[in-house]
Amino acid sequence: MIFTRPFFHFFKKLSRNQSQSQSQSQSHIHVRLLHRIIPFVDDTHCTSSIVHPPSSSSLYHNYHSICSILKTRDNCGRSSSYRRMVLLYYSSRSHRRRVNRRLRLQNQPVLDQTQFNNAVSQLPPRFTAEDLHDVIVVQDDPLVCLELFNWASQQPRFRHSVCSYHITIKKLGAAKMYQEMDDVVNQVLAVRHLGSEALYNTMIYYFTEARKLTRAVNIFKHMKGSRNLECRPSIRTYNILFAAFLSRRTNSHINHMYMETMRSLFWQLVNDDNGIEPDIFSLNSMIKGYVLSNHVNDALRIFHQMSVVYACPPNAVSYDHIIHGLCAQGRTNNAKDLMEDMKGKGFTPNSRTYNSLVNALSLTGEVDGAVGYLREMSKIQMPADFITYRTLLDELCRQGKVGVAVELLQEFQEKDLVDELSYNKLLSVLQDDYAIHSNTSIVRF
Repeated sequence: MIFTRPFFHFFKKLSRNQSQSQSQSQSHIHVRLLHRIIPFVDDTHCTSSIVHPPSSSSLYHNYHSICSILKTRDNCGRSSSYRRMVLLYYSSRSHRRRVNRRLRLQNQPVLDQTQFNNAVSQLPPRFTAEDLHDVIVVQDDPLVCLELFNWASQQPRFRHSVCSYHITIKKLGAAKMYQEMDDVVNQVLAVRHLGSEALYNTMIYYFTEARKLTRAVNIFKHMKGSRNLECRPSIRTYNILFAAFLSRRTNSHINHMYMETMRSLFWQLVNDDNGIEPDIFSLNSMIKGYVLSNHVNDALRIFHQMSVVYACPPNAVSYDHIIHGLCAQGRTNNAKDLMEDMKGKGFTPNSRTYNSLVNALSLTGEVDGAVGYLREMSKIQMPADFITYRTLLDELCRQGKVGVAVELLQEFQEKDLVDELSYNKLLSVLQDDYAIHSNTSIVRF
């Protein structure tokens, strides 16, 4: 068994080190560790000695029995993946790292030497960086691309250019070979006069995809300090960073921490000496970041400055973020005003905007307005989510309008806005919480 050896050496060392001078507290630690391992290795196919862990005194001297328990798993019908999961879960962090590193090395793909030789044969005798770029572009195997790049670097009188670096970083980043990509990036950064805005943007993009945000920000700082004007950041550079800071985050505390970095980036953007102006994506990113970090007033400030200061009128996405943030804080009057302003400018609210507003109005007891917006959704065949229906129906029943709640539920079920499963769930909730029977009177709203 591949994972028995580390535990074998641990128990062997533990048995050797047991002496009269050993502290009692350290002994209890070892006992607790073994008691954690033994029950989890238990199985109905094994003997009774495995089901019942040995006593504390026998654990110190019978490490061979412990190892035999682990080895017994090979003959008990368990798969190797199960044993790997058990032992990795109960082993130390350093051991898990070593095992995972060993597995990664074992599972590394192998270079296709035939494909590599065919690619080399397509290059002319004294090829240039452009020739190498054309050959790498048509390769599907990232290992072949990397091997071509390294092989070309060793050829006499050959120097890489922006195009060969760019295509290699693209291929490695798309294949998620981030460590190899990082090595190529370091070669680019070592040459001060080499680079382009598109090349550095590609580096930043793939580092953000790998969630190496610190590395991406360092590349951005390198661009800012470069004397080569072709390497200076553009609006696309800022937008890549904004999108990275806003992706895959639901914790408001983390949003608040990242928002400080976004605020600093936006300040650099609007005060850039190269005349870069924020576009609609940058401004919407700032609005979304402020909303996610619960700084709705700052989001409103950016929203009202879009047309006046930045000459970039808000679009439907801008209204969506602002209305969602206002509804999250219960500011329904402001949200309704913006909703009417949004529709007056010809924008159609999406499902998220309607759901946010209906939920906020229901929670504040404004069921008339909530039902009105829900009927607007039904007119354009836009279904609400389950939570929205549940919140509104609960508030209607709490205010004594049980018949209205039942009528509304039946209406949306007839219009196919609520599927059968959601309808049955909602009806069951009303029957359980508010004792609704089949003979409930229907009250027109």
